[in-house]
Amino acid sequence: MLATYHWGSSGPRILLVHGLSSSAESWWRVVEELAPHARLTAVDLRGHGSSPAGERYTVADYAADLPREDWDAVVGHSLGGAAAVVAASQPGFARSLVLLDPVLEVPEAEFEAVAADQIAELALDEASIAEAKPHWHERDRAAKLAGVRAVVPDAVGRTFTDAGEWNVVAEARALAVPTLILSGDPAVYTMLDPELARSLAESNPSIEYRVITGAGHSPQRDVPEVTLDALRERLLGHQRE
Repeated sequence: MLATYHWGSSGPRILLVHGLSSSAESWWRVVEELAPHARLTAVDLRGHGSSPAGERYTVADYAADLPREDWDAVVGHSLGGAAAVVAASQPGFARSLVLLDPVLEVPEAEFEAVAADQIAELALDEASIAEAKPHWHERDRAAKLAGVRAVVPDAVGRTFTDAGEWNVVAEARALAVPTLILSGDPAVYTMLDPELARSLAESNPSIEYRVITGAGHSPQRDVPEVTLDALRERLLGHQRE
C-alpha cells in the first residue's frame, strides 16, 4: 500500500503523483498554494519515499497502484504523468488530468542513455544539486536529495528494464478526459517530444498542450509562478489575485 498524504478540507479532490526518484515532498509548493482551496492527496510511488518496494517497476505497475477514487483532477510529473495516463485509460480514475512534462515515450535509440542518466542521479548530493539547479528553491533541492536517498536503489534502473520499453503514447492518444500538458521549454530541456505533443493535441480535442517558457523537465520547480498560475486556472478556475 502506498504512503499517502492529505491536505485541505473542501473543494475539488486532486491527486498528486511525483516523478522517478522523487517523493510526495516534491509537491510542497503546489500544496501550499492549492490546499486552502482543494482537497489534496499525494502518494509516494512504490519503492519511493516511505512506500514499500515492489516486485516489479513498470509504468503499468506504478499506474495500477494509484488510488482509483474518481478524482476531480490528477496532476502527474514525469513518470507520474505517464502513470496517470495509463490509469486514466480505465473509467473511474479521474475526470481530468494535468501532466507536467510527462515522459510518454523513451525512444529505443535513447533508452539506454536515458536509463543511465536516471541511475546516475542516485549519486547526487547537496552540492551537486545546488550546482545543477541554482534557481530552485532550497526546499526543492532538499526534496530532490531526500527523494534520491529514499528510493529503493534498483527501482530506478528496473523502471526501464522490467518492461524493456517505455511507451504510453497509445494511451495518451485515446484519453477521453480533459487533459492539460504543461511541457518544459524545448529551448531549455524537456523529456516530451514537441512534435509528439503537438500531434496529440491536434488529433485529440481533449488534450491541450502548452510550453512553460524557460522551464526544464520540472516546470513546478523551474518556473514555479507561471506553472502555479496554470494549475490554479485549470484546477480552481482562477489565478492568483
